[in-house]
Amino acid sequence: MADPAECSIKVMCRFRPLNAAEVDRGDRYIPKFQAEETVVIGGKPYVFDRVFQSNTTQEQVYNACAQRIVKDVLEGYNGTIFAYGQTSSGKTHTMEGNLHDTDCMGIIPRIVQDIFNYIYSMDENLEFHIKVISNLYTDISVPLISVSKTNLSVHEDKNRVPYVKGCTERFVCSPEEVMDTIDEGKSNRHVAVTNMNEHSSRSHSIFLINVKQENTQTEQKLSGKLYLVDLAGSEKVSKTGAEGAVLDEAKNINKSLSSLGNVISALAEGSTYVPYRDSKMTRILQDSLGGNCRTTIVICCSPSSYNEAETKSTLMFGQRAKTIKNTVCVNVELTAEQWKKKYEREKERSKVLRNTITCLEKELNRWRSGETVPVAEHFDKEKMSTEAVLLDNALLNDRSASTPSLPGATPTHLTHTEREKYEAELTKLFKQLDDKDDEINQQSQLVEKLKQQMLDQEELLASSRRDFDNLQAELSRLQVENEASKEEVKEVLQALEELAVNYDQKSQEVEDKTREFEALSEELNQKSNILTSIDSELQKLKEVANHQKKRVTEMMSSLLKDLSEIGIAVGSNDMKQFEGCGVVDEEFTVARLYVSKLKSEVKTLVKRSKQLEGSQADSNKKMDENEKELITCQLRVSQYEVKIKSLTEYLQNVEQKKRQLEENVDLLTEELVKITTQEKVHALDKENQIQSTNEVKEAVEKQIQSHREAHQKQISSLRDELDSKERIITDLQDLNQKIMLEQERLKVEHEKLRSADQDKSRKLHELTVMQDRREQAKLDLKGLEETVAKELQSLHNLRKLFVYDLATRVKKSAESDSDDTGGSAAQKQKISFLENNLEQLTKVHKQLVRDNADLRCELPKLEKRLRATAERVKALESALRDAKENAAHDRKRYQQEVERIKEAVRAKSIARLRASAQIGTHTHTRTPTLACLRASANAAVYSHSLVYFFVCFFTISLFPPSLPLALSLSRSLSLLPLSLSSQTHSPWRRGRGHFPQQPVSGYQRGRGQQTGEEVSEERLKLEVK
Repeated sequence: MADPAECSIKVMCRFRPLNAAEVDRGDRYIPKFQAEETVVIGGKPYVFDRVFQSNTTQEQVYNACAQRIVKDVLEGYNGTIFAYGQTSSGKTHTMEGNLHDTDCMGIIPRIVQDIFNYIYSMDENLEFHIKVISNLYTDISVPLISVSKTNLSVHEDKNRVPYVKGCTERFVCSPEEVMDTIDEGKSNRHVAVTNMNEHSSRSHSIFLINVKQENTQTEQKLSGKLYLVDLAGSEKVSKTGAEGAVLDEAKNINKSLSSLGNVISALAEGSTYVPYRDSKMTRILQDSLGGNCRTTIVICCSPSSYNEAETKSTLMFGQRAKTIKNTVCVNVELTAEQWKKKYEREKERSKVLRNTITCLEKELNRWRSGETVPVAEHFDKEKMSTEAVLLDNALLNDRSASTPSLPGATPTHLTHTEREKYEAELTKLFKQLDDKDDEINQQSQLVEKLKQQMLDQEELLASSRRDFDNLQAELSRLQVENEASKEEVKEVLQALEELAVNYDQKSQEVEDKTREFEALSEELNQKSNILTSIDSELQKLKEVANHQKKRVTEMMSSLLKDLSEIGIAVGSNDMKQFEGCGVVDEEFTVARLYVSKLKSEVKTLVKRSKQLEGSQADSNKKMDENEKELITCQLRVSQYEVKIKSLTEYLQNVEQKKRQLEENVDLLTEELVKITTQEKVHALDKENQIQSTNEVKEAVEKQIQSHREAHQKQISSLRDELDSKERIITDLQDLNQKIMLEQERLKVEHEKLRSADQDKSRKLHELTVMQDRREQAKLDLKGLEETVAKELQSLHNLRKLFVYDLATRVKKSAESDSDDTGGSAAQKQKISFLENNLEQLTKVHKQLVRDNADLRCELPKLEKRLRATAERVKALESALRDAKENAAHDRKRYQQEVERIKEAVRAKSIARLRASAQIGTHTHTRTPTLACLRASANAAVYSHSLVYFFVCFFTISLFPPSLPLALSLSRSLSLLPLSLSSQTHSPWRRGRGHFPQQPVSGYQRGRGQQTGEEVSEERLKLEVK
């Protein structure tokens, strides 16, 4: 890099115009501009490098803020331009604007075009490499080009320059590619609607352009970075009305902007600690704020009095930022020759410094030994510099002396003696020089020996230090490796979590696709059912059309026969009456109307058949499309299955690597414990050096042994990894085989599609044949119409002849009036008969047409009713089946219950009868015993009658229609109270009863005696009522 130089951050201030909401609200325009560098708000002046008023164009802002930075970046400097301000103050308009409008485009598109224009105008020997990176930041970092990556971490390179790890870089060759990249990133950036801005950016956007250039002749390399930052605006929730996710985004935005303000304040105050790491955005912009970068800040302000507090805060931020100094230098990569020259220069400088150090050490040693150094022998820096200058001048003089003399100077001639004397003196001086050289060599050898001895001593003294330093370095290295392994384990765990999330997403996608496949299959079935119904309807309509054609042909033939008969009758008659002409004309017109009506009906039928054929073709196309979609869905399902399998395998591999890393962590911890123990041993061994050597050797051997074991474990892990790779290869081979099978399946499907295409072409041929037949039928109908027209013309001619003949015959003879009258009466009768037939035929035809239309209208309703009736019948059948089963089950249960009650009542009645037989022998205790017996019998009858009532009621409620079943059940159950009553009441009469010889067979009522069946039926009728 070149020598650094200081420069301050440039701060530009821009005010937007009042928007429509502010004008409607009646806000005041508060800024007052005194000069190009000063703005006054609230009586306080604020001074910046440049202040832009509300009517400033985008081009003027670019020329003042960013045009110079393009040249700096191409000369190897770093540059940054970022916009700061509250929300809805015009930051995004200033940085981006309308990307594809030459007048409204902002700084970013203009700077991109200028960069490429500069490149196109520069030397051909320069080779440029341009790449762009686009990111957004709130509390996490997301690349705008590849949004699948999230929460990327920030690291430092070897020059301690921050960068985003894993960020997507894209090389570009033209401004259009850069604009496409910006559009892609802009589409991925989140924008929300607030009370102050309809297009509020919800994240900070950082667009990085990295330009590297290389001179192919001199091999000199320059690199420059240009950061273009569009910050999200600071927000007050009371003004923006943010809620939910927008409120969370506003919190993150204000937090990151607060971190930026803290960094600016620390740099402005000259604090020793600058909190760059409080936010990822400030970490990325560390070079731009107080580092190696030419920075320009555009603070965007609102001119409304409603935002006066936010505007003042923004202006104070700009004033603090203006005091920051950056140290900039050219980012140049030196060539080998330049490095060599620099090395030589630094070597000479180090030599001078070494001589200075030796002089100062000598002087220091003299002072330490108690010797007073006189002032004349003190180290004099000016003297050293003047001596160096004199030495340089002397060297220059020697060089000038060694140069040949001027051609105008006269040479001096020496005598022989002077020359010998001069040569002898030269030889003496050379000898003295040789002696001095020998002495210098001896002294230097002695110095080297002493230096060697000193070095040996220093090595002996520093051996223990080196060992200790080595152990310390080894310990620190192991600690670093331990930390790195922990970080790697964390990264692996994070990757596992991401894989789990991706797996869940993929499984959800597979479920969605299966549901979509099922929906498509159901829709395909519905379409096929609709197609079959349409085919059947088309067939029916074809049959109806054929039937109508047959009827038309029959009616036309009958009409032709009638017309021929009329013609024969007209020709055979000798005398016609003039009044019959009107009736014949009416018949002709009726016939012509009927033929035209038939023709229109035939046309409507043909049109209807064409429409049905078109609908059939459309349905065939839809079926083909649905089949294609089904095939694609099946292919997607197979692809997703393969992806799921590969993801599960990758998950297993990652888990295996995780286990290996955990084992490595355990080994490293063990080694760390061993090293700490070795440190303690070494500390103890310093006290006793003689015994320490053996222990150190043992420790070293143990360490070597542990390293050997670690290497063996690494070898085993590498073997395991090799095995896993082989398994992966086998899996890939299986996958390749599956793909081959899929290709074969696709070939089979292709053959099926080809056969289907052939069938469709055959059907198309058949349809064309049918169309030809239809055309032929049309031609035949046209011929029939022509024949009818000819017949009508002949009838017209016959009518003329008939009129003419009638006139002539009226003139010739008036004798045979009675005969003519009879002939005209017969002809009228025949014509009236034909008219009646024709009217009946037309009425029948009209009635048939109406019936056909009514039937067509009623057909879908009847089908719908039929389907509903069938479903209702099915439901009723199932309900009836269930009811029958439940009734059978209940009947069995009731019969069992009745039998059980019968048995219980019989047992009780037998017991009571036995008790009554014993009581009958004792006459003096008969009355209370009879009362007790009657009460018990009445209770039994009452309880059984209740059971009977509930059984009958439940049966009738379950089966309302089946009253005979309830009656039969009541008859079967009515016998029980009858038998019970006969057992209890028959032996005793009312009042003072006596033991009779014959039992009474029924109850005695006020209206006479009734049988048990009659009584039960009356009871049942009363219960039903």
